[in-house]
Amino acid sequence: MIVSAIGQGMIWAILGLGIYMTYRILNFPDMTTEGSFPLGGAVCVTAITYGIHPLLATLLGVLAGMLAGMVTGLLFTKGKIPVILAGILVMSGLNSVILFVMKTPNLSLMNKPKIQDFFTNLPLPDYFDIVIVGIIALFIIISLLLFFFNTDLGQSYIATGDNETMARSLGVPTDRMKILGLTLSNGIIALSGALIAQNDGYADVSKGTGVIVIGLASIIIGEVLFGELTFVERLIAIVIGSIIYQLLILLVIKAGFDTTYLKIFSAGILAICLMIPQLKRTLNLTVGTEKE
Repeated sequence: MIVSAIGQGMIWAILGLGIYMTYRILNFPDMTTEGSFPLGGAVCVTAITYGIHPLLATLLGVLAGMLAGMVTGLLFTKGKIPVILAGILVMSGLNSVILFVMKTPNLSLMNKPKIQDFFTNLPLPDYFDIVIVGIIALFIIISLLLFFFNTDLGQSYIATGDNETMARSLGVPTDRMKILGLTLSNGIIALSGALIAQNDGYADVSKGTGVIVIGLASIIIGEVLFGELTFVERLIAIVIGSIIYQLLILLVIKAGFDTTYLKIFSAGILAICLMIPQLKRTLNLTVGTEKE
């Protein structure tokens, strides 16, 4: 069970990396996440059921997520709709898109090939196939992100998040950077949705509910545990945070709590993690006052 939780944590970490691109770099939350995540799974699973190779089906899921992010970016930058509302509008619309793609609220992959099947012939212990998939996917995503952020385009993207006014004065097309960020972010999120759907063996229209909390938990737990980090270290911290989060959920299940209420435990874990920096500041202030 622990190995399974670690494997799940690695795949959910991809979601955290996608959210990080907008939540931390561009400094705004993107609600499209809760639509692009199940969309990636729905497109991938549907494609597999039509006989498309799992790897190509996964890429189709990524492309679908990128299109969803692009629509949010266009509504935000060209339509001047507030980013949270734009994300909610796209998220709501994607519910119908997913139903159109799958023709049913949920779709099974029973007796269909999955991406982790590539490793079934290897002499691996139980659940190690998903760990290998997670490692390979994370290596590719983190490598691509490092390459992107070391290009002029990537630096312009970071500058847009750091100081949009200054970036615009230097000739950076900030609206394009926002569209690019939302497109790439939701493509990564859809990849996580596609891999999770294959691991679970089905896609479901309601699978995106609350996933933004899981992604944020990965980011916040990593930040709370490790503090100030370089960019590379921060990406790795998100992966570690995601694994720890999944282990905490496993602990809750093992403690005998009803899995029906996992969402409230997820929200509680995130709330506690978000309050820890403030509690530390309050504690340090109290200690400093007492010394005086």
